[in-house]
Amino acid sequence: MNFEIRPATIEDAETIVQFNIEMALESENLRLEPEKVRRGVEKSLSNPLMGRYYLAHRGDEILGQIRVTLEWSDWNDAEYWWIQNVYVVSAARKQGIYKALHHHIKNLAEGAGACGLQLYVDAENAAAQAVYENLNMEQSHYLIFEQREDGADR
Repeated sequence: MNFEIRPATIEDAETIVQFNIEMALESENLRLEPEKVRRGVEKSLSNPLMGRYYLAHRGDEILGQIRVTLEWSDWNDAEYWWIQNVYVVSAARKQGIYKALHHHIKNLAEGAGACGLQLYVDAENAAAQAVYENLNMEQSHYLIFEQREDGADR
């Protein structure tokens, strides 16, 4: 592996903002407001309870990000980890970065005693679904809830 993974810091905010804007446009054809995204990213980076970003980098070059949030599971008396998004810059794709980010988070979740790790992705987002399916990233838990909300699984 010719890159490393580390937790993001507030100094990484501008890169994360740019990645989030690119990811939304690419995967959902959605144009985000940069200032709103910046405020959200800065809040998240300032308060780990709001979410955590991890970055794949080669030297000073940031190649990708993954964001997780934690939810308390009363039933399991443990944290449940949700992967909110994963993004790798187009020039660095097909270098194993997506898989490495997922593997890193999976190991962190297991080490923290999490009772589960799931991917949060909209079932209608075919572009994101294809990426995650190619990586064998689990998303069934979210889809079950989504189907119930849509009335498809009653």
